[in-house]
Amino acid sequence: MENQTQNEEHYPEYCRNSLMDFVKIKDIDIEICDVTLRDGEQTPGVAFSKEQKMSIAQHLDDIGIDVIEAGFPVVSEAERDVVKSIANMGLDARICCLCRSTQKDVETAVDCDVDFVSIFLAMSDLHLKYKYHKSLDEMLDVAMNAVEYAKDHGIGVRFAAEDATRTPIPRLIDAFKMAEERNADYVSIADTIGILNPTTATYLVDQIYNAIDTKMTKICMHCHDDLGLAVANTLAAAEAGAFQLHTTVNGIGERAGNAALEEVLMNLRIQYGIDRYDLHTLVDLSKQVVEASKIDVAINKSVVGQNAFSHESGIHVAAILENPRTYELFLPEMVGGKRNLIVGKHTGTKALAGIIKNIGYELNEADFNTLFDEVKMITETEQRSIDRDELEQLIKNILK
Repeated sequence: MENQTQNEEHYPEYCRNSLMDFVKIKDIDIEICDVTLRDGEQTPGVAFSKEQKMSIAQHLDDIGIDVIEAGFPVVSEAERDVVKSIANMGLDARICCLCRSTQKDVETAVDCDVDFVSIFLAMSDLHLKYKYHKSLDEMLDVAMNAVEYAKDHGIGVRFAAEDATRTPIPRLIDAFKMAEERNADYVSIADTIGILNPTTATYLVDQIYNAIDTKMTKICMHCHDDLGLAVANTLAAAEAGAFQLHTTVNGIGERAGNAALEEVLMNLRIQYGIDRYDLHTLVDLSKQVVEASKIDVAINKSVVGQNAFSHESGIHVAAILENPRTYELFLPEMVGGKRNLIVGKHTGTKALAGIIKNIGYELNEADFNTLFDEVKMITETEQRSIDRDELEQLIKNILK
């Protein structure tokens, strides 16, 4: 049941992590590239319509997302049409698309009017042997030709190393320097199988940061969530100097998905004080992508999950009624969510009394005890919670 605190004391929308004051990191300078419309659509079973893609792109733009990866135009004529349509929506966000390391792919992208292309190449031994069946030199030659072709046609380039986290670092640096010499705007580290942890993410980005001219060529970080560390690795990369951070709404994507946009944005606000993104419609955006993708988020999903602002424990509820800061890091309204105070097995007398008052009723001691007994019987014997409407009906029955 929704609740507005009874305490008139002013409190901030969120609590900042004051321990960050004691941590020495590089100045955080970032932009967000959301890849929901491309990597998110590569989630098994997901296929967005043109209208859905354009609507999601508009919502991302409204939030202030810097770059939107609109798709993979060489896949089909329909995909080309969608990418071109998004590129011509007049959004503030820059629009990019994915290309293999071939001139044909870049030609298709140029025709889509995108601002820049993401040219990807895997350089790990595994991919060279079992996917390309070619040598590193052969693949790099083709990739750099594609980079040059894109730059010659007046669009930006992100040179992305697929499976970068299983590629020897010297090899990675050499390739990134080759791209840098050809005026690539970005070099991208793709943790394709989600093998990094925050320590190794920091180390890898630091190695790249110290090897290239980051004033000319920015570092991107693209993390997958196979070990549940995509958001943590993305933030670690930002602390080490990565500029462009890749996300998807609800963390959808191949296998276990990507770094979740809503989690990255909330961390940027709370950990680092980056406040240029409008967070107030994150829950609505999440629901929009759930509807389009037909993939529900977990009930306990951070930021946008059903239980993100739900409280049942009696001690917690009683404190929340006094001041939400006690058990909420940030207010639900900050992301467009709603607080839900649950009457359940763990609800005590003080919490129940506060909830009753909050929904507009006053009970004498006898009626309150009767209600409390009924609540305990239902929640313990039927092993379920009681929603607001049912609680109100129980109160009405007692008052009759």
